[in-house]
Amino acid sequence: LGGPSWAVPLGWRDAMFPNAMGAATDLPGLRSDVDRLVAGFAAKGFTSHDLAALSNANTVGMARCLSFRTRVYCDNDVSPMFTSQMRQACPSSGGDAAIAPLDSVTPAEFDNRYYRGLVASAGLLRSDQELFNNGPLDTLVWLYSANGATFTSDFAASMVRLRNISPLTGAAGEVRLNCRKVNS
Repeated sequence: LGGPSWAVPLGWRDAMFPNAMGAATDLPGLRSDVDRLVAGFAAKGFTSHDLAALSNANTVGMARCLSFRTRVYCDNDVSPMFTSQMRQACPSSGGDAAIAPLDSVTPAEFDNRYYRGLVASAGLLRSDQELFNNGPLDTLVWLYSANGATFTSDFAASMVRLRNISPLTGAAGEVRLNCRKVNS
């Protein structure tokens, strides 16, 4: 996908399965404002730089209509062209499972166009657009939209810090021989 690389410490224990409950309670919601996003990341020991850099993970992936309908039908800080495009993918009612790419310009590439979308008022999720909405992260979003090298460097550093949150110890999880699959 073209994203950055970084050194991953060896010997870390990985969970055996995703933690849906933890994701639901530990991550800010899709409609969170910038203050809630900053506070949620700070509660885990992250800075605003980490929040801005790690949010670019949303450059790849899809969102269900249910997640962004309010944004494209009710919010007033959305580009008219983007609104029109997203309304074609997501009807005003029904079609909750219809999907659209989180980054409509380069949905299969890990690049800094996610930030360019935010600057153009084309963030699909409310929580994404909050990063660039006349608030404290606007300067970072501008920087990352213009300077891919700075973004990738900051993203890699934030990923290393992310890995250090609540590491598994003892018998919890497993040390994987191949990180692409769960060991048998």
